[in-house]
Amino acid sequence: MINNNEKEVFKSLALESYKLGVEKAQKDGDYKSAVKHYSNALSHDGHFAEAYVSRGRAYSELGEQQRAIADYTKAMEVKPKFAEDAYRYVEPLLGRGSIYIKLGNYQEALNDFNLAIQRNPDFWDAYLGRATIYIGQENYPAAINDLTEALELTADNYPAAFLRRGSIWAELGEAKKAIKDFTEVINNHAEDAIAYYADAYYKRGLTYLNIGNIEIAIDDFTQAIKYDSNYKQAYYYRAASYKESGKFQEANQDYSQALLASNFPEHPGLSASVNTIAISNDGMTLASGSNDSNIRLWNLKTGQEINNIAGQVGQVFAVTFSPDSQIIAYAGTDKIIKLWNIKTRKEILNIPAHTDWINSLAFSPDGTILASASDDKDIKLWDVKTGEIITRLSGHSDYVKSLVFSPDGQFIASGSRDQDIKLWSWRIGRSIRNLVGHSNCVRAVAFSFDGQILASGSEDNSIMLWDWQSGRKIGSLIGHFKTITSLAFSPDNKMLASGSDDKTIKLWNVQTQLETMSLSGHLSYVESVAFSPDGKTLVSGGYDKTVKVWQVD
Repeated sequence: MINNNEKEVFKSLALESYKLGVEKAQKDGDYKSAVKHYSNALSHDGHFAEAYVSRGRAYSELGEQQRAIADYTKAMEVKPKFAEDAYRYVEPLLGRGSIYIKLGNYQEALNDFNLAIQRNPDFWDAYLGRATIYIGQENYPAAINDLTEALELTADNYPAAFLRRGSIWAELGEAKKAIKDFTEVINNHAEDAIAYYADAYYKRGLTYLNIGNIEIAIDDFTQAIKYDSNYKQAYYYRAASYKESGKFQEANQDYSQALLASNFPEHPGLSASVNTIAISNDGMTLASGSNDSNIRLWNLKTGQEINNIAGQVGQVFAVTFSPDSQIIAYAGTDKIIKLWNIKTRKEILNIPAHTDWINSLAFSPDGTILASASDDKDIKLWDVKTGEIITRLSGHSDYVKSLVFSPDGQFIASGSRDQDIKLWSWRIGRSIRNLVGHSNCVRAVAFSFDGQILASGSEDNSIMLWDWQSGRKIGSLIGHFKTITSLAFSPDNKMLASGSDDKTIKLWNVQTQLETMSLSGHLSYVESVAFSPDGKTLVSGGYDKTVKVWQVD
C-alpha cells in the first residue's frame, strides 16, 4: 500500500515530467518527445487534467486525432491541478471541440463549445471556436455576435477575433467594416498579434482591390509579403493589381512567385546545367539529367532525392521514362544509350547507339521501342528488351535535335538543325512529310495528347503549330526573344508550355494561340519543361543548375 509520502513523491515526479513535456512542445516543437514526458507524468499521477490536455494537443499536432479526443475526454473526468474552479476549467472542451472541427463533426464541436460557454461564459476562446463553426455553416450573424462577445471580454485585445470578423464583413460586402477590423489587427500589439499581420494585410488588400483602390491594395499585399515571403495568394493578387494598373512586368514576376511551388536542390559542380527532365507516367518520380554526368531521381510530391545514377561518361542530354514508369533511359555526349531499372536500381541495357552526341530519346506508347536522335543526323529505333536495332531513319541533312512518337505510336516527328520537321512512318522506314517554316534549327517538337497538333520550337525564337497530317501550319506563337529549347502540351491539350534561352517559361492557350502567362525565376537558359500526368504541375530545368516546380492548375 502506497503511503502519503510516496504519493507526494509520485506527484512531484509527475509535475517534473509535465514541465519537460511543455518545454519540448513549446520550445522545440518536438511533439513525440512531449508525448513521452506527458505519458510519464500520467503514469505517476493519473488524475492530472492538464497533462491529459497537453498530451491531447501533442497527439493532435502529430495527426493522431482519436487519441487526442480520448485524452481531452479523460481530462474532463479528473480535476485540474492549477485551475481554481474545476467546473470553469473548459480547456478539455475547447481542445476536443477543435478536433471535431478538423474531423468535420460540427455538431459535436458545437456541443462542446456550448457547454464551455455555459460553464465559463467569460472564456473568450470558446466564442471564437463557436464562431468558427457558424462561419462554416454560413451563419454569419451568429458568428459576428460571438466574435463581438469575445472582443468585449478581452477589451478589444484579440487580433484573431478581429481578423475573423473582418473576413465575415468582407464576405458580406461590408468593405468599411472589414477594413476597420483588419486595421485593428495591424495596429494591435498583443503578444501574439504579429502572427496575424500577414493575413490582415492580405485580406485588407483584397478588400481595397474589390472596391477599386488598386494602389493601396498593392501596398497591403507588399506588407503581407514582408511578413510572410512565401505568401502565394498575396503574390497572386498583387500581380492582378499590377496587371490592372498596366505594370505587366511586375505582374509577371509576381505571378511567377505565386505559382512557384518549390526549388529542388541544385545539381552540384561548376558546370552542372540541367539539360533534360522527365516525369514518370504515374506522376511519382522526376528525373533530371545534367552536364555533371548524373541523373537524379526525385519524389515529385516531396522534393526528396530518391536516387542518383552517378558515374556516367559525358554530359546527359536526354532522359525519359518507359510508359509503365519502371525503366528510365538516358543518353548524351558518350553516344551510348543506357536503360536502368528503377525498382532494382540496376542497369539493364548498354547500347552503343550513335557516332555522335545523342540529343533526344522517346519510348513508343506501348513501351517496346526506344527511339534516339543524334548529331550524326540519324534516328534509330531499338528493341527495349534486346537492345537490338529495329530500323534506321535517315533523311535529315544536319544534326537531329528532337524527336517524339505520335500518341498512337505509328509515327515519329523530328526536328533538325537543317530547319525542317520530318514526319516518319517508322514501320516502312521513310519520311512521309516534311514541314517547312522555321528559319533556324528546330530544337523541340511535341504532339498534343489527342494527336491532332504538332508543335515545333526553333532557334528562330518562334513556336509553330501544325496540322501535321495535312502539312498545314495553323499558327505561330510569338513572344520569346531567344531560342525555344523545349515544349510540352498539358494532358487536356488546352495549354502549351515553352522553355527558352530568354530564361522564361511561357504558357499558351492552344485554342486562342495567345500567351496566358510568363514564368520567370531561372537565372539562365530554360533547357527543359514537362507537365505532370494530372496537368496540375509543370517542372522546368535550367542552365542555372536548378529544377523548379510550378503549380499551374
